[in-house]
Amino acid sequence: MATTKKTEKKNAKPTGKTGKMENSEFHEFFIDELKDIYWAEKHLAKALPKMKKAATSPELAAAFEKHAEETEQHISTLEEVFSLLGEKATAKKCDAMAGLLEEADGIIADTDKGTMIRDAGLILAAQKVEHYEIATYGTLRVFAENMGHNDVAELLTQTLENEKATDVALTELAVNTVNAEAVAE
Repeated sequence: MATTKKTEKKNAKPTGKTGKMENSEFHEFFIDELKDIYWAEKHLAKALPKMKKAATSPELAAAFEKHAEETEQHISTLEEVFSLLGEKATAKKCDAMAGLLEEADGIIADTDKGTMIRDAGLILAAQKVEHYEIATYGTLRVFAENMGHNDVAELLTQTLENEKATDVALTELAVNTVNAEAVAE
């Protein structure tokens, strides 16, 4: 009885140190989503300096600078993930991140320079990005665990925790200063 390519994929068994299921359609989907978030991180790294420059408060500018440094680490971590999986680190356009970054540009264009209203808008845009990243890294971590890629799952967990911490820091900045000052303008 001849086997089809689809049957071979369906019956793929985990192999190698990371449990890689080389012929698995699910594994291919996982790799594709890693390429998507890799693109997202690379483009966020380019956008954060612009957001820092647009920020009014020194605290928000510092938060964007810190996040830019962390984003570079996320890129390196993703490159390590690709390496562990025996894949080349390549990016695939992430339409979601492209839209979120376009929205951030719109907030900058639609608000007055030097205002806390702009900062409130920038925090809104940044938190939308964070929530997208949290959802993506959380899901990719579970995918990795389900395929037996425990070393990959650990790296994705580290990035996930960092993204959550950034979201909390942005919330605290908004609640403790920016929002009240924006309302008063």
